[in-house]
Amino acid sequence: MSFDFNIDELNKSLLIQTMKTLNCPYEVSVDISIASEEEIRELNREHRGIDKVTDVLSFPMNEFDEPGVFSGASFEGSKTIDPDTDLLLLGDVVICASKVRSQAKEYGHTEKREFAFLVVHSLLHLSGFDHIDDSDRVIMEAKQREILDEVGIVR
Repeated sequence: MSFDFNIDELNKSLLIQTMKTLNCPYEVSVDISIASEEEIRELNREHRGIDKVTDVLSFPMNEFDEPGVFSGASFEGSKTIDPDTDLLLLGDVVICASKVRSQAKEYGHTEKREFAFLVVHSLLHLSGFDHIDDSDRVIMEAKQREILDEVGIVR
């Protein structure tokens, strides 16, 4: 399934801006994949025990003492540096293409904006952010808006 924008260029600009916003001192690597509904449902069932299609899944490779803080005992002890590239491996992101399309339509914005939102949302998860409680949700949403605004992708 293809989109009318360059996914690789968009992913690169979103990753650069997210790490800049978080003051990440490392060069990082993230694997971002596009999946069908069947593929993401299987991953969701396998990894989260939820047997349904979802828009995006994030698989972090590091633990953070504090969201977005790339230092501290927990992070430093578990960070994964690729020995061939010296890049910090943040983790994997899997995005469901059909959900990008349907949610863009549902929310009244472009597929590029929906895709970018899901990527930034996931990059923040890979950087230790979450939205389980309201205070964390507010912080994460503010970071998402800041990053998307910086790359010129607005609602």
